[in-house]
Amino acid sequence: MRISRRTAAATAVLITSALTLSACGASGDSGGSDGVSGKVEGKVTFQTWNLKANFKDYFEGVIADFEKKYPDAEVTWVDQPAEGYPEKLSADAAGGTLPDVVNVSPDLAYPLAKAGIALDLEKAAGKYRGEYLEGAWKSHEMPGMKGVYAFPWYLNTGPMFYNKDLFRQAGLDPRKPPTTYDQLFEDAVSMAKKSDRRIAMLASTPSIEDFGRYGVRLMNTSGTEFTFNEPKGVELVQHYKELYAAGALDSQALTAQAESAGRKFQQQSVAMNPGSAHDLENFKKEAPGLHKNIGITDAVNNTGKANMYVQGLMVNAQSKVKPAAVAFAHFVTDAKNQMAFAKEVTIFPSTKDSLSDPYFTKEDGTDATRVRVASAASLKDAVNYTPVLLSDQMKTVLRNAVAKAVQGDESPKAALDGAVADCNRLLATG
Repeated sequence: MRISRRTAAATAVLITSALTLSACGASGDSGGSDGVSGKVEGKVTFQTWNLKANFKDYFEGVIADFEKKYPDAEVTWVDQPAEGYPEKLSADAAGGTLPDVVNVSPDLAYPLAKAGIALDLEKAAGKYRGEYLEGAWKSHEMPGMKGVYAFPWYLNTGPMFYNKDLFRQAGLDPRKPPTTYDQLFEDAVSMAKKSDRRIAMLASTPSIEDFGRYGVRLMNTSGTEFTFNEPKGVELVQHYKELYAAGALDSQALTAQAESAGRKFQQQSVAMNPGSAHDLENFKKEAPGLHKNIGITDAVNNTGKANMYVQGLMVNAQSKVKPAAVAFAHFVTDAKNQMAFAKEVTIFPSTKDSLSDPYFTKEDGTDATRVRVASAASLKDAVNYTPVLLSDQMKTVLRNAVAKAVQGDESPKAALDGAVADCNRLLATG
């Protein structure tokens, strides 16, 4: 099961155009009422995204518990494969057969919310807001719209790994890895100089999440235009250009994928790289020399807030059993059930109290708990920096623009101005 953010915004046009056919048939209660009230009864259809193969017993248990609590309600669980999931949502929404409770990421919720098919939970279930992390609850806010359009469900984030031995060799204190971008840039140049350009601090150029963590305003307040070419965005790219020239950014960073950056870190030619508990286990088996020198820290940021990846449960505003659908979506995402799910798979709950549990605060000496504790601590005030409207095509536009600027083919300002213009054009045309 993949639990990082699965971007499907490239299909948003397909979904939005299909939904225009069905939105006019939305009930008057589609996110516009002050709340949802009524008896919890009826047949609720619940749809997940590629979870049944590995977590059948867990979900069947949750459903049984819900039906025991609400004997007049019945839940039918449908699990869809990952491939073609956005298209399936589109077809079901257009045909009026979208399930009552649907597993979505923020980018998938957006066209459904825009078409009036996602229930506004700020109105319908706002009394539950205090149970969830603030950043998680807000992750399903939509640009240009008031409200929240899914219960936050499971979260993920990744710590930053660093090589303590390479820090020592560069005269840097391995107990004090960089926490801000200014510190990162200073330490990276120092490491490159000390190693005669043999060791780079980083192996990849900045992504949209880096722009967010740097403090760049990514979109205007109405969500109609991208703004990552503002002076602070240009400043960030200029810094990376200087790192590249100094040898502090790996020479292959302009074309590197996450896997190749990981290999560079494992080969100890790069000093810092994001990772997971799974990576730590691999290091232990394949690179014991690196493993014994691994440091774990939060991803560098200027905002004081880590990045989170989030999945949610959306309630269909056209559901004929809205009270039961809202109750079930809340039940699945409550602290008890999220905590149980987190012990089944490496995810993190979006409920406030859960992250204070010893499971997320105490290490037992294993690699898994080292990463889990570090990640959980960073999630308490984390935010989702990736705009819901940023498609895969737009990400490619940004990546190519940054590469041009870093290697000197264009100035950082010209490159970002061009990228913003292209992304805004894609946004306007769908």
